[in-house]
Amino acid sequence: MPKLKFLPHEVICPEGAEIEADSGDSILNVALSNGIPIEHACEKSCACTTCHIIIREGFFSLPDAEENEEDYLDKAWGLEPESRLSCQTLVSNEDLIIEIPKYTINMVSEEH
Repeated sequence: MPKLKFLPHEVICPEGAEIEADSGDSILNVALSNGIPIEHACEKSCACTTCHIIIREGFFSLPDAEENEEDYLDKAWGLEPESRLSCQTLVSNEDLIIEIPKYTINMVSEEH
């Protein structure tokens, strides 16, 4: 069972977290079900970039992003080559280290 290690984020996950996940689950669903409230303004429909994450380790073990995800990623704050949308990224069989960026494109967050 792969492990997802979330790096500390001062608001969303101050202590960081390490979570076991099932292959095939989205990173967003795993985070939400384990108390890590990653924003997802479009309700997981790949219509925004608020669930943007950066895969610090294990990026190449993930399935490739589809064209729609790639189009939205272009609008994400702090885009990096290893950026993904957590609502669209499915866990593979390898461990991942994940960073939640400090900002999103949302001016106001409903959770904070």
